[in-house]
Amino acid sequence: MNEFKRPSLPGSALFEAQADGADPAEMAAAGHRIATLLVRGPRSGDDQGLVDRVLHLADEEGLGVIADLWSHAAADSLAGALWRLYLLRTWVYRQPEQAAREFSAGKAYAPVHEVLAGVVDPPGPEEVIALVDTVVRGIVGDDFDVTLDRAAAFAHIVGVGRAQLDSGDPQSAAKLVDTAVHLRRAAELERSSRLH
Repeated sequence: MNEFKRPSLPGSALFEAQADGADPAEMAAAGHRIATLLVRGPRSGDDQGLVDRVLHLADEEGLGVIADLWSHAAADSLAGALWRLYLLRTWVYRQPEQAAREFSAGKAYAPVHEVLAGVVDPPGPEEVIALVDTVVRGIVGDDFDVTLDRAAAFAHIVGVGRAQLDSGDPQSAAKLVDTAVHLRRAAELERSSRLH
């Protein structure tokens, strides 16, 4: 029994290490509430005030500040779907030439997805950016499921294209295809009023 060591208890440093002392559960709840308000719209004056503050924050600090609240959300949740839309949009804006090249390479292998995605032929960087902006602008409205379907089609085509180009990173191609699967599932849940 002399070998037993009493476990150390977490001190205040553990709690101070939490980002701004924020409770992760509270941050997740805030992310879900904001996602719901952005997609479903405000229902009261208080909700409208929150939406106005969120949009002001997005204008001042960037959408990334808000999207960080969605980063750990389940893929089959509203916040998780918005996180995936945000990632796609951010990547396309940062690497539009690569996105256009991979889309071009993948569209021959996914013709049904190409029609759904709705990119002009041949897609250049500007066309791919325009597509992503059109998709993201559709998050507020009655056709959110269509927005998710279009984003899923885009992610699928780009993932297939990345694999066809043999970019040396097969995991990133697989992640894009996984993103497409998650977005497609979110669209199905949205159509059955089960995306929350």
